[in-house]
Amino acid sequence: MAIFVRMADFLPSELVITPEGRMYHLGIRPSDLAHKIIIVGDQDRVEVISSRFDTVRHKSQHREFACHTGTYRGKEISVISTGIGTDNIDIVINELDALVNIDLENRTEKEKKTVLEIVRIGTCGIVQDEIPVDSFILSTHAMGIDNVGHFYERKTDPETDQLLREIKSSIALPQQVEPYMTPADQVLNQRLRGEAIQEGITVTSSGFYGPQNRALRIPISAPNMLKSFHDFKHPTHRFANLEMECSALFALSKALGHRATAICLGLANRRKMEFTENYDTKIIELIDYVLKRI
Repeated sequence: MAIFVRMADFLPSELVITPEGRMYHLGIRPSDLAHKIIIVGDQDRVEVISSRFDTVRHKSQHREFACHTGTYRGKEISVISTGIGTDNIDIVINELDALVNIDLENRTEKEKKTVLEIVRIGTCGIVQDEIPVDSFILSTHAMGIDNVGHFYERKTDPETDQLLREIKSSIALPQQVEPYMTPADQVLNQRLRGEAIQEGITVTSSGFYGPQNRALRIPISAPNMLKSFHDFKHPTHRFANLEMECSALFALSKALGHRATAICLGLANRRKMEFTENYDTKIIELIDYVLKRI
């Protein structure tokens, strides 16, 4: 007779927890985590953000995953570094969810679920002429040209599916790439909107050079990809920026019942071949902007 193991048992080979009760990669316990979370790629940026907190009650680092938890104007916030890429986001979002929605001692799913609010503060390239370098760009959707989202069963909505169909018929991707799309959380986006904030679809790539249409010594297979993002026409949507984390962040967060969005500093206008000269000051401005609204 075959023996079936329920996934709800969360066996040690599937959910790795250290003897101290910490998540294997993040290196934190449930008590270390706030339910409002800022994620950043760069581990050094964690200290920059937490230095603006009124209090800090937890600091840890394991591999590239630094975590600081404290309070800012009465709100408890964790800031966590993810490193670069959707593969790391896959680890971070699954382990954050496990920390709040799985009983780690008994390895069982909690009946009452906790909803996390996750905001990515990042940097990006700009794909539209009219968006200046140093703009703050709020993601309305994330379109993944990576593959992480394809490994999960996810519910999609008809409006997003239709938008993706229109996009696929208009853009120039490598033949083997199948994009997927997830909207940002509208509750979080409403908090982060502002008069000077740019908005649009974020493209998430699986790399920095060829996958973002940068050709150094190897020819790229879809040289018109970037131009096709710029040229895409729609009554209410446009492509705005290109980065390496949002697709998995939005897709996994939504599938797990969490809220997620991203607001990025546009470092480079890829169309105009311009790069910021104001990174240090503008990233602090963006951090303060998010902290006041999260």
